[in-house]
Amino acid sequence: MIPVRDFEGRTVAVFGLARTGLAAARALVAGGAEVALWDEKPASRASAEAEGFTLTDLSEADWSKFAALVLSPGVPFTHPAPHWTVERAREAGVEIVGDIELFARAVNAAPEHRRPKVVAITGTNGKSTTTALIGHLCAQAGRDVRIGGNIGIGVLDLPDMHGGAVYVLEMSSYQLDLTSSLHADVTVILNLSPDHLERHGSMEGYVAAKRRILANQGKGDTAVIGVDDPWGQQICTEITAANRRTIVPVSASKAMGRGVYVLQGMLYDATGERAQEVADLNVARSLPGRHNWQNAAAAYAAAKGLGIPADEAAEHLLTFPGLAHRMETVATLGRVRFINDSKATNADAARQALSSYPKAYWIAGGQPKTGGIEALADLFPRIAKAYLVGEAAPAFAETLKGYAPTFQAGTIDTAVAQAYADAAKSGRDAVILLSPAAASFDQFSDFEARGEAFRAAVQRLAHAARGAA
Repeated sequence: MIPVRDFEGRTVAVFGLARTGLAAARALVAGGAEVALWDEKPASRASAEAEGFTLTDLSEADWSKFAALVLSPGVPFTHPAPHWTVERAREAGVEIVGDIELFARAVNAAPEHRRPKVVAITGTNGKSTTTALIGHLCAQAGRDVRIGGNIGIGVLDLPDMHGGAVYVLEMSSYQLDLTSSLHADVTVILNLSPDHLERHGSMEGYVAAKRRILANQGKGDTAVIGVDDPWGQQICTEITAANRRTIVPVSASKAMGRGVYVLQGMLYDATGERAQEVADLNVARSLPGRHNWQNAAAAYAAAKGLGIPADEAAEHLLTFPGLAHRMETVATLGRVRFINDSKATNADAARQALSSYPKAYWIAGGQPKTGGIEALADLFPRIAKAYLVGEAAPAFAETLKGYAPTFQAGTIDTAVAQAYADAAKSGRDAVILLSPAAASFDQFSDFEARGEAFRAAVQRLAHAARGAA
């Protein structure tokens, strides 16, 4: 745990008692603060009470007594409308922060000999893979690395800091909205495409939230920017003009005079006097496809920004074991392979998986995102059949009409069973791909729970096949 002493002797309101909220409460108490905790979900309140916390109904509280409000990143901050806790805090002049901001203040307050290195990663797609990959490169280089934030462990639940530690943190736009004082030694913006617009009001608002990751950097710091989309290109151009930090453009689609790029699977480093070929990503089994090449280029550049030798970083890219729920092979039954890509919560992320296979029995659907799957029309010929689940199923079926056969499965279990029956009947090598292109919250608590449901359904099929044999 990382104690937060910024509010020592004062009372802090905490709203939202899931993973990050409870971690914040523990960190604040460890730093000498009092906390007033609340959540509208009875189960979340029960979890807090089970840890020994006393609850305070914030709707009836005197907000003038609070030094700050720690808001869960999942609670609306500005759009579609500020949550009532946000309005109460603003009326009382109470500062609103998130867990990443509390971490930033703990780092900023640490004496120089205890101050760790911080790597912060964001983007629309590929954040988790790149975060895990940078963590892998650091670990292989012998660094004391801690991986968390929007992936795995909440940042304040990570081990306390020391001068040799490296915190590698995935950050969502929701978290960045609530962060102002983070100074990251290395920042990564992978890519930007329309996502979470209902939470940010517009693409401009979404990009502005992502750009907050660059705040407070200066001389000696490194910014790694993906330039394969227009928003990334614009950010790279604008911060290059500022000329305060080392800026490394990365691309998986074009050669560049300066930066790190991948062409046909070969990774090139053009940050020196001339471009050098440093790794053949075609042999990296856990990094297939152009999207993973961008992730690898960004991770390599970030590792160099931390002082890891280039040849060492390039070598260990090839030993990365991969990430759960991101194009993860969970089983092979006969000639049918099952791929868990539950983390693909929007169409752009699903594009990365669909484009990796010539034909796929596609399981898709969930809580729909703006635009649905219309942007994937060029990949519809790759769909052998679509098995649709959740709230998005009717709309997805309408979009696919005339392009690919569909089956209204409703649930993951039904989709897996029917997809396997169809794939096995084909008599050919086949891929069953869960890549939902939608959020999970209509049927599951998060994408991990959805991926585990897929894994469990596949395991039941495997067990039944063994029994039949």
